[in-house]
Amino acid sequence: MIYFGVFIFWLLHFLPLPLLALVGQGLGMLFYVLGRERRGVARINLGLCFPELDARARERLVRQHFRAFGRSIVERGISWWSREQRIRRLVRVEGIEHMRAAQGKPVIMLAPHFVGLDMGGSRVAMDFHAASMYSQQKNPVLDRLLLHGRQRFNAPHLFSRQDNVRSVVKVMRRGIPFYYLPDMDFGPRDSIFVPFFGVPTATITGVSRLARLAGAVVIPVVTRQLSWGRGYVLTYYSPWENFPTEDIQADTRRVNAFIENRVREMPEQYYWLHKRFKTRPEGEPKFYP
Repeated sequence: MIYFGVFIFWLLHFLPLPLLALVGQGLGMLFYVLGRERRGVARINLGLCFPELDARARERLVRQHFRAFGRSIVERGISWWSREQRIRRLVRVEGIEHMRAAQGKPVIMLAPHFVGLDMGGSRVAMDFHAASMYSQQKNPVLDRLLLHGRQRFNAPHLFSRQDNVRSVVKVMRRGIPFYYLPDMDFGPRDSIFVPFFGVPTATITGVSRLARLAGAVVIPVVTRQLSWGRGYVLTYYSPWENFPTEDIQADTRRVNAFIENRVREMPEQYYWLHKRFKTRPEGEPKFYP
């Protein structure tokens, strides 16, 4: 059955992007109707992060997110199978001069979990020999498919979360930028509680620690999904000054504050289906059933 699904997925990538976007939005609304648990997670997350919105506005945002998420699923086939020229045409790049100026130096590309993350990652890999993290999938067919997509361009270095930090630092010191996704709840290990939308949130301290160990500059990288199937915009932001500091709490808060500001710019595109607030400070009640 999964091979049939992959075949359909492969066929879809030949569609023009506007038509593929419509298919993705429809798939997203199907997920919305059938995905009771994830629908509930998104509602809780948005209720915590946007308490100023009324219930109707938050529910509209939930539906918008599912549509954007559905698009990201089907449009991922483009990054897995389409020619490089098509991807370059569909993913416009802004601010690449920041990366060019830092080339040859250790760089952390801070990449928050927006729905365009994978399309942006493919575009980054075309322009730079980079490194990133990879989580092995339980389904072997899906695992091979995801690995294929991640390894298409410039033979990137892929690390698992179990790899030694020194291995990542060693690669970065060779001038290979690290595409880093630090904004998920990985449990209490290596995490501290800092605010995210005013909620104490378990956040890994990896950006600060890696920047210090490798002597790396942090260049945020955010991918925006455009409406009506017009593609994506990959933006490299200015390198962070005065980072890292001696205060790892302040550094980690800076990471969350940057992501929070970007989320406010396109709230429907942040990955709200993840239980971002699952780990709670001792004694605090859980948010999710």
